[in-house]
Amino acid sequence: MDTTATAATGLTFRDATDADVEALVALIESAYRGDSSRAGWTTEADILQGQRTDPEGVRSVIKSSDSRLLTVERDGAVVACCQLEHRGDHAYFGMFAVSPRLQGAGLGKVIIAEAERQARATWGVTQMHMTVISVREDLIAWYERRGYRRTGKMTPFPYGDERFGIPQRGDLQFELLVKELA
Repeated sequence: MDTTATAATGLTFRDATDADVEALVALIESAYRGDSSRAGWTTEADILQGQRTDPEGVRSVIKSSDSRLLTVERDGAVVACCQLEHRGDHAYFGMFAVSPRLQGAGLGKVIIAEAERQARATWGVTQMHMTVISVREDLIAWYERRGYRRTGKMTPFPYGDERFGIPQRGDLQFELLVKELA
């Protein structure tokens, strides 16, 4: 298990284990769905109801040989996570969640920078890809400030598959964002 600590932020980064599944599902749900998500700025509560993920989805990322679920702790508590998946010449960044009570304090940019560093070091990739719901202009702008660029490449939202939430509007789709890694 890769463990990295950053003294400046008090964060510890490590790969998730089966023992983390319950805490990670709760974290991801709290960051995006329901009233608890409104404490942070990443909420999707107005565009999607229902679940963001489930134990099976988190467990599948943990178990995949091409994927890591980077778990971030502060003082022994899980405060953030993100998925890194090796996809040939690039890595995919997803399942990013920061505890709503800690959002806006600069942790997100520290975490994404560490995720990019680990993707380069582990797989030697030169690009990071991610998909973001295209109507999330504030979130896309945040990623653009971190060096990601919009590609205009869209994929449909999986309407009818409640594993990804219950859409509250009919115009949801995912846009591919890409960053060149130094």
